[in-house]
Amino acid sequence: MDYSKDAQPTELGSVGTGLRWLRIIRKELRQDPRFWCGLILLILIVAAIFAPVLSPYSPTDYQPAVASQGPSMAHLLGTDSLGRDQLSRVIYGTRISLSVGLATIIMGGICGTLLGLLAAYFRGWVDQLVSIITDALLSFPSLILALAIVAALGPSVINLALALALVRVPIYARIARGQALQVASLDYVSAARACGTGSWKIMLRHICPNIVSPLLVQATISISLAILDESILSFLGLGVPPPTPEWGAMVSEAQTFLPIDPWMMVGPALAVVIVVLSLNILGDAVRDRLDPRDMTRISAPSHNP
Repeated sequence: MDYSKDAQPTELGSVGTGLRWLRIIRKELRQDPRFWCGLILLILIVAAIFAPVLSPYSPTDYQPAVASQGPSMAHLLGTDSLGRDQLSRVIYGTRISLSVGLATIIMGGICGTLLGLLAAYFRGWVDQLVSIITDALLSFPSLILALAIVAALGPSVINLALALALVRVPIYARIARGQALQVASLDYVSAARACGTGSWKIMLRHICPNIVSPLLVQATISISLAILDESILSFLGLGVPPPTPEWGAMVSEAQTFLPIDPWMMVGPALAVVIVVLSLNILGDAVRDRLDPRDMTRISAPSHNP
């Protein structure tokens, strides 16, 4: 049988959907240029995924003959003290920074949101217990607490992500609790409870979808802070063990040779600045886009004479 005629409407529908999304993206980029930072982040994500293809050299390939050299056609960002290509190490370092930042936000966001939902829905001793936990975690500076946790567990990617996720749990817990308290007092939640709907179903189906927007905004802002904290801990020697390339560790190595070879610090430091700045700008754009009080997005109705 020939199924070509049946496949044509599906193919045309997928093409139409793709074109519609392209028009939406182009409209958003034209209305708010801050969303162009998302394109920068997309390029970095692609570079992290295809690092073996895009990197001109291996990040751990030692070449003492070309050690501590400035930018050239062979090495666009120069080489470090051991002759390793800085551009290749920056590209591979993108994997560590983005993966740790994303894992931190996912783990911290899920745990914090769950605690906030439980505290807002059940109230009573559950709310008091969650408040005690969040207050205890917030009583310590986040970076100092993460440093202590990593120092106790040992330097590794997993321990680094766990420490940074733990210090962000109270932030999401407080946001989720405040938003969930407002939603839980609405009539449709009371109606669902009166109909005998289970507590978990009410929290996950009726409350959680209505508090996603502020949590999403917080995630876009927090991921930049997580990447910055991860670079700081790696700079202090509590991140990924060498010779794995990581931006913070590369900056730490470069500071020793700063008077001799200042180009060693340019690549990793510039990468940190670009990622953190792009995420902060994109987070501001997402916050303004999702804020229902932003009246600039509401077009006034035209009055024809």
